[in-house]
Amino acid sequence: MKCDYLIIGSGIAGLSYALRVAEHGQVVIVTKKTKSDTATNLAQGGIAAVMDSDDSWESHIADTLRSGDGLCDVAVVREVVKAGHDRVLDLINYGVDFVRENDSNRLSLGREGGHSHRRIAHAYDLTGKEIERALLERVNNHNNIILLENYVVLDLLVEKGRSGTEAVCRGAYVLSEDQQVIVFESCFTVLCTGGSGKVYLYTSNPDIATGDGVAIAFRAGAKIANMEFVQFHPTCLYHPQAKNFLISEAVRGEGARLVNGKGISFMEKYDSRGELATRDIVARSIDQELKESGDDCVFLDLRELGVDFIKRRFPTIYARCLSYGIDISKDLLPVVPAAHYQCGGVLVDTWARTSLANLLAIGEVACTGLHGANRLASNSLLEAVVYAERAAQYCLENLYKIRGKTVEAEFHSYDSLPHKVMGEEILISHNWDIIRRIMWNYVGIVRSEKRLSLAKKRLTEILSEIEDHYVTHRVSKNMVELRNIGHVAHLIVESARLRKESRGLHFCVDFPEKKETYRHWTVLTRKDKGKPWDMISTQTRFSTE
Repeated sequence: MKCDYLIIGSGIAGLSYALRVAEHGQVVIVTKKTKSDTATNLAQGGIAAVMDSDDSWESHIADTLRSGDGLCDVAVVREVVKAGHDRVLDLINYGVDFVRENDSNRLSLGREGGHSHRRIAHAYDLTGKEIERALLERVNNHNNIILLENYVVLDLLVEKGRSGTEAVCRGAYVLSEDQQVIVFESCFTVLCTGGSGKVYLYTSNPDIATGDGVAIAFRAGAKIANMEFVQFHPTCLYHPQAKNFLISEAVRGEGARLVNGKGISFMEKYDSRGELATRDIVARSIDQELKESGDDCVFLDLRELGVDFIKRRFPTIYARCLSYGIDISKDLLPVVPAAHYQCGGVLVDTWARTSLANLLAIGEVACTGLHGANRLASNSLLEAVVYAERAAQYCLENLYKIRGKTVEAEFHSYDSLPHKVMGEEILISHNWDIIRRIMWNYVGIVRSEKRLSLAKKRLTEILSEIEDHYVTHRVSKNMVELRNIGHVAHLIVESARLRKESRGLHFCVDFPEKKETYRHWTVLTRKDKGKPWDMISTQTRFSTE
């Protein structure tokens, strides 16, 4: 199958990009589940942008840099923040219905942790769902866009560079809904696959978040950066029947308090900003409280907000908690931290270009330099729409150079692989469970040299077993996802082992202080020869002015 633009993923990044390029070529979007199974669809809080005269670019920039703890690319932060206003207007023009103040034309702006002003455009606590709805409606009605559900990308199609030339991405190998491997040839291939929360035992992410984009880009030879910085959202609902249900940062932004099992507020002893401290600080504070008390959770106290305000501002959270027997207008809400956001990813430039020619990455899968060592709340949707516009601009200007060229890549024949079916799914589910438990117990909110070394040792053994299964059995979606979370877990562990300090989301008890000598990005690349997960590391400096 051939197209001009192959987009892998159907969240805000992929859909925004698709709508910008569709008038100028054939677009194919492949998504491994249904089109609305995305992290975007679960986003509650909103999109951060300077939309009010009381706010300023400089204030948003300063908040982002403070959250990023010295590792943000300042030039990128300035570019993204300054573009935010126009990109929010684009979403409104696409049909996104953000909440207005008293039915006026003025946006109702929320505030979240780490922000010094109200600047979060939202659709109550269903912002992601509203954005996904509006963009999908446009995509579904566009003649130049084909959206294929239940199609799983196996690996990228790469044309190896001859002497003096670079390798080029020419598309991807895709497992179709009827289990056939199809070669998709494209001028540009765009990774919009989201994050990797399912690498951890407890996560706010949807089931699709298995790090696919990072894994396939790594295997193809692209540079991967800053994977040690995994953000744990401080407040996920703690309930035996609840799965992946996030309690929005906006709840604390509107005045909810964190209390321990004795009902005592504790955040002030960790940070003067209290509940409005950045996510890394709040998550570590909760982790410390739980270790000291031995309790299973802490609690959010919303009772002072009032039942009418809670129902109006957080209707989804109120209804969902009520379904579990928790009335958040009267009861304390049990919460725990959970893996939430991947601040590192496939290294890209300001046009979303990766180190592999004709391969781009947008959204959570990419490492742009905006987030540094810790993402500021609601900057993720902002990054996605800003880079979707940048990527589209680059591709539209350069499509004529690529269109019509003959693909000279050496095609891998999946037909030649063994057709033996993996008869025992327990072999997959068992390793999946082991990887996620290793990551949660050894590579979580607080880390140590010993735990990281144990994680590497055990993961290496599991990766060998996974690879053996992969090459001796018929390709399946479950096997592909298992292989991907294994490779991404290994990237996170190796990145964490290389950082001998504590900064942002990476806290190591053996190196509790921040060090200027580690004010760099950790960049990993696959070795040309060796096992699929073997890698080399380099350090990259960035713009600080």
